[in-house]
Amino acid sequence: MKWTQRLRSLIENRSNKKLSRRAFLKGLFAGGASLGVASSLPPSPYISDRYTWEKFFQKHYKEMDPRDKEKVFSRIERETKKNYKTDVKIADPAPIPGVKFVYCLNLSACNGSRYCVKACVEENNQSRNPQIQYIKVLELDRGSFNLEKSDRYYKGESVPREGKFYLPVQCMQCDNPPCVKACPVQATWKEPDGIVVIDYDWCIGCRYCQVACPYEARNFNLADPVLEPQEVNPNQSYLSNRIRPRGVMEKCTFCLHRVRQGRYPACLEACPTGARKFGNILDPESEVSKILKAKKAFVLKEELNTIPSFFYYFDD
Repeated sequence: MKWTQRLRSLIENRSNKKLSRRAFLKGLFAGGASLGVASSLPPSPYISDRYTWEKFFQKHYKEMDPRDKEKVFSRIERETKKNYKTDVKIADPAPIPGVKFVYCLNLSACNGSRYCVKACVEENNQSRNPQIQYIKVLELDRGSFNLEKSDRYYKGESVPREGKFYLPVQCMQCDNPPCVKACPVQATWKEPDGIVVIDYDWCIGCRYCQVACPYEARNFNLADPVLEPQEVNPNQSYLSNRIRPRGVMEKCTFCLHRVRQGRYPACLEACPTGARKFGNILDPESEVSKILKAKKAFVLKEELNTIPSFFYYFDD
């Protein structure tokens, strides 16, 4: 059987319609063979209504000029208004020259309250149902560091619990990010200020980056995000906290929309113990530079050579 006959048979079986030779050839040459097959296949449960003509032919973020961005940002603002009954503003703050952001976290001070998780969810418009959380706080026994035996779902009347310490984990903004290498469409990359970002409109949701990340820092958006109008943070950025569509990957961006405007990440501001420190490692007078010089800081899974920009330390 010729390939045209096989293709015609496939379309007829999928559409439950008998095609005349004329109708088949007309569709084949007008729309292309691939589009003929695609239109006859059952819709994906994740992206069936995600793409309009405008979105499908949208340029990659790096290829967009200011006029392109204006059109795209306006479209996103209109869609958000329609879906969430809230007026939002999409911004696009650029990296600050001469700045490379790093995080330092004092494990002696962290009390496991998860206030950082709550602040991150609210700031970054993460779905409430199903829940998506960029920060995972692990509870471990004092004197051990076996992450396999940690408890991510610990409960208690109060924290910290006796004999325990707490390890928050989020995107490490690696200098050698395996997620970036794994992406087949270059939808994720590392910015000059050290932040690894995602073009959510370019992501195809294959989840290769999720598999590649050794820190479980990437989340797949399985459903349309659920947020009440009063829960939406209207100050949004294209590469960070805008409401992500169903069927894409998302993750922490160090609150890119805040830190590029001279503010701290939301999780740092919410920390009740001052365990979190953030700043420019290229500035020798910054707090993070002084911590890394004075403390015995370490990174998670150093042996993998991902070169994280997220450091941990204990008080001496």
